[in-house]
Amino acid sequence: MRVPVTRKQVNLLPDSSRVIARYFMNGEQPTKDMISLVFGLSESEVHQTLDQVLREFAYRHRSITWLFKKHFHRAAPVLKSMQINPDNISEERKLLIGSYLTMEYSIESTAFFNPSIIPDFDQTYLEEGEMRVIMSFRATGEGHISSIVFRRGILDKNNNLTLMNIGKSMDIAEVSQKKSYHKGRFVKKMREMNIPEKYSQKIVDDLPDHFDYVVLKKSVNSILEDPEISESRRLALEEITWLVDSYYDIKFERDSDISERVIYPISESESNGIEDARFVQFIDDDGSVKYYATYTAYNGHTILPKFLSTDEFCKFRIMPLHGKGALGKNLAIFPRRIKGQYAMLSRLDGMNNYIMFSDRDTLWTDPILLQKPKYPWEFSKMGNCGSPIWTEQGWLIITHGVGPMRRYCIGAALFDLDDPTKEIGRLSEPLLMPLENEREGYVPNVVYSCGSLIHNNNLILPYAVSDYSTTYAIVDMEALFYGLKH
Repeated sequence: MRVPVTRKQVNLLPDSSRVIARYFMNGEQPTKDMISLVFGLSESEVHQTLDQVLREFAYRHRSITWLFKKHFHRAAPVLKSMQINPDNISEERKLLIGSYLTMEYSIESTAFFNPSIIPDFDQTYLEEGEMRVIMSFRATGEGHISSIVFRRGILDKNNNLTLMNIGKSMDIAEVSQKKSYHKGRFVKKMREMNIPEKYSQKIVDDLPDHFDYVVLKKSVNSILEDPEISESRRLALEEITWLVDSYYDIKFERDSDISERVIYPISESESNGIEDARFVQFIDDDGSVKYYATYTAYNGHTILPKFLSTDEFCKFRIMPLHGKGALGKNLAIFPRRIKGQYAMLSRLDGMNNYIMFSDRDTLWTDPILLQKPKYPWEFSKMGNCGSPIWTEQGWLIITHGVGPMRRYCIGAALFDLDDPTKEIGRLSEPLLMPLENEREGYVPNVVYSCGSLIHNNNLILPYAVSDYSTTYAIVDMEALFYGLKH
């Protein structure tokens, strides 16, 4: 039977005016040529040109001079090769050079999709039946580079969503790399990524049991500087470098609105995008609350599953996931432990749903097959649509299935609370499939979600429309449970 679904008349569209100022370097020689030309200007010409730049762009960005200075310092190796001492350059000339090393990037110009929704950490000053929520989205811009953005809103007693006002200036996070690494775990991750041992062994042999970020980077870079290095070895060493770059913390200014914070690709492992973050509110056995997300980092030829944690969406810790079960896309962590262990969904073979249990939230081994495609609308492959949801009747897992003509539909299944390897019930027909007016977009015939929640005994299901825009639907839980069990 088909479970009735109510689609809400909300359509969140990509907005090309949402821009960040990112670092841009057009090759070493063109950069040298540009710097030489800037040095040909008098101080008064530098002052006038910088004034023009600030007049045109300062109102579009937070602390743009801070960004110019940051981008100037990133060009330090070029200045060194030109035998220029930065200490002898005026502050305004540094800022002007930094402005030439900066470009605007529209983070939402192509698509605003694949949402997840979680309860806000602040539930004060609400009327009965209301819930404050945070939504995450995959925002995609030029070159199909994806990042994570947020919105805050309130669900009322009738499950109508009101989004808060959106901030005008995007906030760029400060980044700090993890300082120390465990050699054994790092070696295991290299093996999982199929980095040939013959290329990594020389570096690994010289590392202590706990090694420093800078030490490894210097060791790898010293080998990469050899012009005679083979292409296969270069690729392997570059992958080692971007693996170590994948551990980092980011911090946003507290006076920025959550809608102004963008988690943009930072490490080399993410250079081609951060995809499909599945956020969840995690409640530990001691009652403490954290927010976790799993997402896929992509650098153009390799994907890397990553794990994100935060308390209040100002500071985020980001690291890769490890283990033979932490492969591919579609990882989603359970919102609480099961018998003292963390639990995770996965689709490591690209077709079936798996479940894993672990004592650590970043190490995942021994995957157990959970679901295979069973019905025609999911014969090509299936996966999850976000973290499982705890209910008194069982773990509710929202799924997606891919059928004929690569059409994506959304389904649901119910699993035992104490042993989520046991399926209680599963919808034989899709919960949600693309309507006629939802079939056109960046990728046609797709409805997709990265996370839902329950409010006022209704499933609140935000979903993407053909990888272009976002809307949401609601489902009565009694009707859903009936459909899952009959």
